[in-house]
Amino acid sequence: MPRSRVAPHVAELPKSGIRKFFDIVAQAKDIVSLGVGEPDFDTPWHISRAAVTCLENGGTHYTSNLGTPGLRQAIARYLERRFDARYDWASEILVTVGVSEAIDLAIRAICSPGDEILYHEPCFVSYAPTVRLAHAVPVAVETRVEDEFRLTVEALERRVTPRSRAILLNFPCNPTGATLSRDEMGAILDFAAHHDLLVLADEVYSELNYEDAPAQLPSFAAFPEHRDRVVLLNGFSKSWAMTGYRLGYACGPVDVIDAMMKIHQYGIMSAPTLSQAAGVEAMDHGDKDVARMCREYRRRRDYLVPALNALGLPTVMPKGAFYVFADVRPTGLTDEAFALRLLKEFGVACVPGSAFGPSGTGFVRMSYATSMEKLRLAVDRLSRLLTLIPDIHHGQ
Repeated sequence: MPRSRVAPHVAELPKSGIRKFFDIVAQAKDIVSLGVGEPDFDTPWHISRAAVTCLENGGTHYTSNLGTPGLRQAIARYLERRFDARYDWASEILVTVGVSEAIDLAIRAICSPGDEILYHEPCFVSYAPTVRLAHAVPVAVETRVEDEFRLTVEALERRVTPRSRAILLNFPCNPTGATLSRDEMGAILDFAAHHDLLVLADEVYSELNYEDAPAQLPSFAAFPEHRDRVVLLNGFSKSWAMTGYRLGYACGPVDVIDAMMKIHQYGIMSAPTLSQAAGVEAMDHGDKDVARMCREYRRRRDYLVPALNALGLPTVMPKGAFYVFADVRPTGLTDEAFALRLLKEFGVACVPGSAFGPSGTGFVRMSYATSMEKLRLAVDRLSRLLTLIPDIHHGQ
């Protein structure tokens, strides 16, 4: 028998639970989709116009591997203004192809085979596979609905070992919408310092934070005493509705950023030039656009969560991102069976919580990055499904 042409560690990777489900969605008609984690807004025109202007001026060549000086300077200004986080643009910031590349680079740059990466669960579907592709070991740390899916030091203590290398986390969180307070962030950083761990902070939803007008948005990067321990990972896709631009960035200690740049240099070369021009405009002049979209997301959230609770699906009020994580256990169906039935019988797409790890079993993720009209239609269709499930207790 001929040997496999695919490396074992790649062959063993599961396909994305989200994409697997949406292969089914693509074959259906008249679908109300609450599934895709993408803003329904177009990129604000003044941001796209910056890309057009760059093109018109001949900006079609490679940039520095680190990214254009103009964008790195704009990122540094933005982080100081919004998060009170200070980085040297010349040596501590790397521009990447989306935050997904930044996550991949960070893990590959710091891990040797057998190192362990702690990450909270439920989580974005790429975390564990990305760790495995670096020949490291993903170690899930459960977050619970009783804690509003916040990551606790107590849960981390139960999973840390001498082989632990870093903590990978995402707050505001996909899929739960959970956030962390500044005090909770500080406690996690103190834990990391005690165990000599790096903190890989995926803050791509950082602007979509619905806490009541914090004086400064919380960020793991905003703790000067821990700045050599934090690698900030962020991007433009969610807050500025720039998913198609594929633009992200990483900020952190010089040695880590330099190591990430070397991998980026050989694999990617540089982020798209036109996207970087748009990124400068977003950083310097996009605050009002973000605030406008954030207000609309909050309005949708404030409709959807009470509606789900009234239907008998207990749902924690998310404090950030644009997802709800609804508990479907009262229906007696598994999360996958519930999602499939809702899709096939009533034309509403959501994602089974188990796609985000075993800790998400019994829940479904619904995105409210869609219009109020579609949200109301989805709730109406959902209520019709629930009338067929006699044992559910409405209004819990």
